[in-house]
Amino acid sequence: MKTTNKKVIAWLDEMSAMTKPDSIVWIDGSEAQLEELRAEACATGEMIKLNQEKLPGCYYHRTAENDVARVEDRTFICTPTKEEAGPVNNWMAPDEMYAKLKKLYDGSMVGRTMYVIPYSMGPVGSPFSKIGIELTDSIYVVLNMAIMTRIGDKVLEALGEDGDFVKCLHAKKDVNPEERYIVQFPQDSTIWSINSAYGGNVLLGKKCFALRIASYLGMQEGWMAEHMLILGLENPQGEVKYICAAFPSACGKTNLAMLIPPEYLKEKGYKVWTVGDDISWLRIGADGRLYAINPEAGFFGVAPGTSEKTNFNALEATKKNTIFTNVAINNDDNTVWWEGLDKNPPENATEWKGAKVNGKEYTAAGNKLAHPNSRFTAPAINCPCISSEFENPQGVPISAIVFGGRRAKTAPLVYQARDWEHGVFVGATMASETTAAAAGAVGVVRRDPMAMKPFVGYNMADYFGHWLEMGKKMDADKAPKIFHVNWFRQDDEGNFMWPGFGDNMRVLLWILDRCEGKVGATESEIGYLPDMADIDVTNLDISEDVLKELLTVDKNVWLEDVADQKEYFAQFGDRLPAEIAKQLGILEGNLKK
Repeated sequence: MKTTNKKVIAWLDEMSAMTKPDSIVWIDGSEAQLEELRAEACATGEMIKLNQEKLPGCYYHRTAENDVARVEDRTFICTPTKEEAGPVNNWMAPDEMYAKLKKLYDGSMVGRTMYVIPYSMGPVGSPFSKIGIELTDSIYVVLNMAIMTRIGDKVLEALGEDGDFVKCLHAKKDVNPEERYIVQFPQDSTIWSINSAYGGNVLLGKKCFALRIASYLGMQEGWMAEHMLILGLENPQGEVKYICAAFPSACGKTNLAMLIPPEYLKEKGYKVWTVGDDISWLRIGADGRLYAINPEAGFFGVAPGTSEKTNFNALEATKKNTIFTNVAINNDDNTVWWEGLDKNPPENATEWKGAKVNGKEYTAAGNKLAHPNSRFTAPAINCPCISSEFENPQGVPISAIVFGGRRAKTAPLVYQARDWEHGVFVGATMASETTAAAAGAVGVVRRDPMAMKPFVGYNMADYFGHWLEMGKKMDADKAPKIFHVNWFRQDDEGNFMWPGFGDNMRVLLWILDRCEGKVGATESEIGYLPDMADIDVTNLDISEDVLKELLTVDKNVWLEDVADQKEYFAQFGDRLPAEIAKQLGILEGNLKK
């Protein structure tokens, strides 16, 4: 099915005239067409078919060595004025950027096929959903988009003759990092990506559309696009309550989204259901409550560190119909391996750059068989704990919003914001301390408001303002309560004090008890802290002293953090909402009392 939508036809004519592909193929979403593309990609070496008995429907792809991660310094928000993009985004005037990019795109698809991928973010036809069309010269992109989004003719039907869509153009060109650009034009609902073939830069439904463009659309239209997981927590009575949570990278977001309850709670009948591991689109429903959908259809997860122990459900999701990127291949049985999967690197291996090596000797020398940012693209329906509400076009009602970060001494295990305005401030001051995994010094505080610093499609000060506006549109008794967690508090020897992983559910249960008014709390300088007796530590090897320490607020450490917050907010000048400045004043006043 081709389309009669005049906007689509005009745009496609213009883009193909510029990129000059040899042929144009419309992606209809059929399994037959996708199977043909897989065969073609294997014939050209773009993809490798893996062991179909052990990993049915699974394929392998290797990117260029200079193209293995998102490139924030090459990512731009192009708005008419620099102020609209704000201080945390790279900016260039749209006319200037279009002129620069058109030269790069000119003839970029000569000798190649242009694939036209109509796709829906969210269930097709849901009131939450938005449609995009991505033009690409990469079969890898087509096959990944088929996992990550809903694609094909059904999307064109939903778009209709006059529907609007987000215009996405991707060309691999020659994968030259000096001329690599990932550019969002929010006012034009347009995304252009060139000279990359790495998923985070080229699956344009992902961060580019679902967060950068969608956050701008949400601000215009009165909804929210957030870098948040969505999970459902089912109690022994069979009632399910939903939580959205935002964390910077390296804070266990996917692990929390697919959490497995500790034995003690599992035996009681508690369960966790995954709605999303990365992105939430939120709207106020007719009943005045906040509802969320996961606009994606798959998981684009980091492979290293994923194991049966750390994330059983994520690993299970990769066992069929999954694309692996930049992991290692075990040549003995044509399966995959990565650091942290198990302790047995294959002896006969192909490392991620393509060299055949003895994996045991290779890793013993400190080398990595898989790239640290190697990925799996897996269908969400493969996940054993996927929620029955995953495809619900109306979304799920959100009881709590949780912010978190990795802080050795500052933030307690959990605290609750006093109200929505204070909660927005808590999200706006979110931070993580760098770990050894990140480049540079360890323990440096990095501010990442709402975990959206790399992804907000407009001025972050206005984004805080939009959060505050959303709060005013909801009744205080219907708005989700807002919390902050920190699984990473350390003692003086640098040991983690909280067990983390499945035991984080104990904190989530306190959060839901608070939402339902089942337990009290103690007011502190920073917000409401749990009463120790209300955190269920049954069967946990944790002393009363340690729990007490986990819930303490060190005023001096916090005052240092307030100084850092002031410095961070200063960059927004008088665009910073007055409510944020007011909350900062309240916090400082409380700590100085």
